[in-house]
Amino acid sequence: MFTLHRTTRIAICLGAAALAGCAKKENAAVDTSSAMASSTASTTSAAPAAVNLADVSGKWNMRSVPTSGTDTSATTYVLTATNNTSGWTIKFPNRAAVPVRVTVEADSIVTASGPYESVRRKGVQVTTNGVLRLQNGSLVGTTTAHYRVKTADSVLVLTTSGTRSQ
Repeated sequence: MFTLHRTTRIAICLGAAALAGCAKKENAAVDTSSAMASSTASTTSAAPAAVNLADVSGKWNMRSVPTSGTDTSATTYVLTATNNTSGWTIKFPNRAAVPVRVTVEADSIVTASGPYESVRRKGVQVTTNGVLRLQNGSLVGTTTAHYRVKTADSVLVLTTSGTRSQ
């Protein structure tokens, strides 16, 4: 047996379904034409070109700044890049070079390093992961630092940019 409350709920649902059905029919021509235009554009536009590591090999003066928070100080280092995925390092002032693991994914260079002693947090070990792209002759991207602390994972996201050393 239907109650007034249940009947009202069913009527509202059916009305919403009818309106949705009408809206789809009115926009169908527009949606189809824009979908066809998108399909044509996607077949004619090229995917991002794969990065060639030979284009970035050399030394880069890098600068990383936190994306948020009160600490906006920059961390600087020299990134040494090779023409393949091995032999990459980062060198902070007055420290030994830290090896960097590198993979290439389309137009991106994916980096991972550590654990090593943090430059930003004295006595704390850090592991970093980053993504860099070559844009207008500069390396740009983001780096995420994961600090080894006794509490929950401590993470810092930094905007990274670099220019080729002369």
